[in-house]
Order: sequence, then structure tokens, then C-alpha cells
Amino acid sequence: MHRGSYWRGGPDPKREQFRRYLEKAGVVDSLTSVLVSLYEQQEKPNNALEFVKQQLGAVGQTSEDAEALQQEVINLRQKCARLAGENKELKAKLQRYESVPEDGGTAN
Repeated sequence: MHRGSYWRGGPDPKREQFRRYLEKAGVVDSLTSVLVSLYEQQEKPNNALEFVKQQLGAVGQTSEDAEALQQEVINLRQKCARLAGENKELKAKLQRYESVPEDGGTAN
């Protein structure tokens, strides 16, 4: 069976179910976006398939990478706040120790 023959012909419940699955998963939107981007290119790439692969790779990675990076930013901000508090406490302790004379008495 030729690959294109699946999409030709009358209504088919399996085909309709598959189409809904692709739409729900965002595949149709992603492919449409990539094809529109290819269409809008002033200079068409020599290898259209490679262009599509790169664009789809970027689309997939962006979502996952962005989510991972956002979580990393949240974690690093929390760590930074914790370390800033710890730094403030340690500076206060150091200042108290530096202001106390070594013999325990008053300074001359």
C-alpha cells in the first residue's frame, strides 16, 4: 500500500480517530507551524526535509527545555535566598567576634 493512499478515500472511523489523536497531541499544529515557516522563507532551503526536521526538533526541545530551565531557575532562586540568609547570619556573627577583645576585657 502506498503511504499516501491512507489519506485518500471516504470516511473511515480509524482514520478519523487517528486524526483526532494527532490534533489532541499537538502534532497537527506543530506540522502546520513548520510548513508555514518553510513557506514564508524568502530563500527556500536546499533540503526541505532537513529544515522540517530541525524545526520539529526545536519545537520539541523548546517545550521540555523551557520547563526544565524554569524549574532550575526556581531551585537556584531558592538556593540563592537561603545562602543570602546564611551569609547575613555569618556576617553578623563575625562582626560580634571581631568587636570582642581577645582578653575578654575592655579595649584601651
